[in-house]
Amino acid sequence: MRSHPPSHYLFKIESFSLLAEAKVENFKSDTFEAGGHQWRLVLYPNGNEKSNGSGHISLYLEIVIQETGDFSLDWEVNVDFKLFVFDQIRDQYLAIKDMEEPVRRFYGMKKEWGFSQLLSQETFKNGENGYLVEDCCIFGAELLIIEPPPELGQLSMVKNPSGGKITWKIENFSSLHQNFCYSPVQSVGDINWYLLVYPKGHLQGEGTHLSLFLELAEPDKLPPNRELYVKYDLRLRDQIKSNHFESETPIEKCFDRSTPSWGYPKFVRLKYLNDFSKGYMVKDSLIVEAKLLVISTVK
Repeated sequence: MRSHPPSHYLFKIESFSLLAEAKVENFKSDTFEAGGHQWRLVLYPNGNEKSNGSGHISLYLEIVIQETGDFSLDWEVNVDFKLFVFDQIRDQYLAIKDMEEPVRRFYGMKKEWGFSQLLSQETFKNGENGYLVEDCCIFGAELLIIEPPPELGQLSMVKNPSGGKITWKIENFSSLHQNFCYSPVQSVGDINWYLLVYPKGHLQGEGTHLSLFLELAEPDKLPPNRELYVKYDLRLRDQIKSNHFESETPIEKCFDRSTPSWGYPKFVRLKYLNDFSKGYMVKDSLIVEAKLLVISTVK
């Protein structure tokens, strides 16, 4: 029971007894608008016998589809609704809702939902209950349209994605004079990537370290506010003994338009890089790698 009326429609019936005596199985209200659709109430004053409603008042909500409407052949409308009976003595509304199936799907083969046993005839006609007073009664409806999502997004975490290793052999390393250089573009997880190297270091590693980063090659192709999670290792290959130098633990970062690269400004000290016994620099070339372990995809 509640004091405030339904927000969408009230339907008053006078001379209910004459309606019940008429040789009409049900009576339909005028249409009303709610949630961008047209609706009406369908009342069975003597109960809907086909749905086990004998001895009861049956009340349904029906969606009204115009032949010239905008509905496609596979239309559907999902609705959370309540039906009401007004207690005229206590100035209260009895709200009835299906708690087991609160949201009902209206579509071409099922345009009507409601209650075959809304109230028993005895309860409804008992004057002390206030539902039928001086042969007058009032029914109502309140609807909440459950809109489908405009898009369905799907996030997947892909382990060991195809083509997940990016390898770059940098020749003539000692002849590099630019502050930084990019590897050729390589595709992993349908995303194009670079390896970015600062031969003389960058930020905290400037002048002391080789700086190494993984970078999105085309960050502007990401949708606005999209984040791309990546778990990866960065590695400097030992070309003699396979005692490779790599990050102690995998890096886990989210790449986006504003932050397209992550890595280490202080990846390896230049003095170690130039120690030929380490095997990192062979014939003035070195090999850096990124191994992508996990990458997120959104569809």
